[in-house]
Amino acid sequence: MRIGVLTGGGDCPGLNAVIRSVVRTAELSYGSEVVGFRNGWRGLLENESTPLSIPRVDGLLTRGGTTLGSARVAPEQLNDGIDRMRDVLATHAVDVLVPIGGEGTLTAAAMLSRAGVPVVGVPKTIDNDIDGTDLTFGFDTAVSIATEMIDRLHTTAESHQRVLLVEVMGRHAGWIALHAGLASGAHLTLVPEEPFDVTEVCKLVTNRFDRGDSHVIVVVSEGATPKPGSMRLRDGGLDEFGHRRFTGVAQQLGDELERRTGKEVRTTVLGHVQRGGTPTSFDRVLATRFGLHATIAAHEGHTGQMVALQGTRIRLVPLADAVARLKTVPAERLAETAAFTG
Repeated sequence: MRIGVLTGGGDCPGLNAVIRSVVRTAELSYGSEVVGFRNGWRGLLENESTPLSIPRVDGLLTRGGTTLGSARVAPEQLNDGIDRMRDVLATHAVDVLVPIGGEGTLTAAAMLSRAGVPVVGVPKTIDNDIDGTDLTFGFDTAVSIATEMIDRLHTTAESHQRVLLVEVMGRHAGWIALHAGLASGAHLTLVPEEPFDVTEVCKLVTNRFDRGDSHVIVVVSEGATPKPGSMRLRDGGLDEFGHRRFTGVAQQLGDELERRTGKEVRTTVLGHVQRGGTPTSFDRVLATRFGLHATIAAHEGHTGQMVALQGTRIRLVPLADAVARLKTVPAERLAETAAFTG
């Protein structure tokens, strides 16, 4: 058998570990070959490939990023390029394609699957917003990095009696903010799932200082939004892929807090540091297990599926189900933070 592999969307700690796992499992357990397509779906559309073998993937386990590269491709290009991608796969005698990616990549994988291409998807995203799997690799690393940064910010905020807003990634789902906020002892966490009231945020800040506390730490998801009429955010429009352009909610909220409360406010945007660098041990293990089970599924003919972590076991779920909706933070998880807010 010949397996094709590509990594799509944003980079994520653990991608290289999946590639390594697929290659080692394919060669050692089945005597199969693996070919990688460079720069995600673009490489498949433009027939940019590279052979992958065990010597080529040695040392990848601990490395962040992706040795195959990644790029974003507009959905209409993918839709128009189905026949082209099918021809490229046939040229390389690929029996099963293993795309590793988030919502966009897996949606494209489901589209190919409907068109008759044998596909086994591997979910990756630091946002942890893929449905059907308890966790995605990259999430633990992102939370660990964000937590460490917020821990450091506590001491500088204390020293200067400041309000510190920390913006973390999370366009539509607040999982990173939720976990990093709880782990670091943040005083308030704002997520996309629950619009915030600026007046209530100001009240929390004022109350903490009035009772003698030295500082306030607020964790803000990049996709958090104010309640209608609470505060206006700048409109950044849409990017070339139809995604909303964010304009820095934490900075805008910080300016408003400083104006209304008179307190000194500073904003830190963690940005791409959350998805760079070496993956945590948890993410290395999860990525390795995903690669292993994706390769097994490919050889056993279980295509049109996505590998998923459910409890402690790796299961297969239909790709169509996995991309039917985003996995956002449920109300009961948000309610858990009430005792730690304020």
